[in-house]
Amino acid sequence: MPAATPAQTKITRLAAINIAVAAAVMGIKYAAYLVSGSVALFSDALESIVNVMTAAAALVAVRISTIPADEEHPFGHHKAEFFAAIFEGAMIIIAAVLILMKSYEAMTAGVTFQQPGLGLAINTGAAMINAAWAYVLIDRGKAWRSTALVADGWHLVTDVITSAGVVVALLLAIVTGWYWLDPVVAGAVAINILWTGYRIALQSMSSLMDQAASPEIENQIRAVIARNGDGALQAHDIRTRQAGRALFIEFHLVVPGAMTVYDAHIICDRLEDAIEAEIEGSEAVIHVEPDHKVKPGIEGAVDLDT
Repeated sequence: MPAATPAQTKITRLAAINIAVAAAVMGIKYAAYLVSGSVALFSDALESIVNVMTAAAALVAVRISTIPADEEHPFGHHKAEFFAAIFEGAMIIIAAVLILMKSYEAMTAGVTFQQPGLGLAINTGAAMINAAWAYVLIDRGKAWRSTALVADGWHLVTDVITSAGVVVALLLAIVTGWYWLDPVVAGAVAINILWTGYRIALQSMSSLMDQAASPEIENQIRAVIARNGDGALQAHDIRTRQAGRALFIEFHLVVPGAMTVYDAHIICDRLEDAIEAEIEGSEAVIHVEPDHKVKPGIEGAVDLDT
């Protein structure tokens, strides 16, 4: 089995560290709940348990996605990351439902605070750790085109929002004595993260259905073709599909009718090498056509020699 690429190694390492960070934050938040007795802080800690589960799922998915292509999976195992993202969306939704249930229970039974100030301080520290780590996951996930890391990063963003809502609720409850604000705000935050979980799951399902690359990436592909397509006439019908960190690209390349197969093959090799060098993880497939296949004025085409 070929060795993992440097990018794959970095992604796997970051996914492993993510589990440790999630577990540490969960412990901190649970401590905040124990000292305060706040149902909102309990709900925040509950969501952190989901963070640990999804971090573990992301690591498994990342490791599977690095397995090279084989006879049964000739295009590789890249889409495994999408399943982790869908799992994360589902876990966020489950956590939101559990929080809503706990909020309802607290509203009917009443809330009694113990040391809310200390609980707030501890929970704020955990939120700051989560915010910094979410930035790392999203930034590195986008740079390395890891769907699992990006999804986990946005999951942590919802956790930070949850923590912010909890802090506001407890502060208002302490100042006003309206302890019912604690479960009410927790419920409102749960509704917000329900929406986030839905968006993550929807985006992942769209990617599983061979979602095209972003307009920025497609423009980058056209620019590479324009710079390296000397000898050809036009590139059209450019199509892309994203599969985890892999990007599959195919297009039709029109060459002069009298050009030899050998010369056309040289142009194709040059284009494939240039595209795959500039866009990490991409695989280009080119269909060569004679000059009568030129499509004047077609949208998205790259006109070369005329």
